[in-house]
Amino acid sequence: MPYSVILNKNEYGWDLNRILVFNYKIGCVYFGIGDLDKAIKYLNKISNQNYPNFREDIQSFARMLNLIANFDQGNEELVSYQVKSLYRYLSNMKELGDVQLEIIKFLRKTPKITPKEIVSEFKQLKDKLIVIEHKPYEKRPFLYLDIISWLESKIQGCSIKEVIKAKM
Repeated sequence: MPYSVILNKNEYGWDLNRILVFNYKIGCVYFGIGDLDKAIKYLNKISNQNYPNFREDIQSFARMLNLIANFDQGNEELVSYQVKSLYRYLSNMKELGDVQLEIIKFLRKTPKITPKEIVSEFKQLKDKLIVIEHKPYEKRPFLYLDIISWLESKIQGCSIKEVIKAKM
């Protein structure tokens, strides 16, 4: 039975929290296997709605992963426009930590990065995030978003699935 039918029938009594988490996790799975269209579809179910004061963490990471998926698809104009929106959103929600800030800085400068420089930029971002990962109050973003595996896949020129499989 398709997911939308299950949620629309709501025979399990899912509340908004479960629906948001479900959409986020399904989006993450599709992102991890490289199906960016489906990942964006599920992440948009969160990003295109406004749930004030509710699961701001999931909403923030869904928006960020959505932006990364669009970056991977080569949607440069969308990414350039949405990165400003994401920055404002995270600032307003008080969800702008060091990890989010570094990712936003990276995405902001990507239009100016040449193809020769991109791997070096991925390495620099990865190095910055590894330092941040060891800060006590910055661990949560790494639980929601495996950005390090994504960066390793970009550096190694392979899929995220392959990087995660190698880590197992």
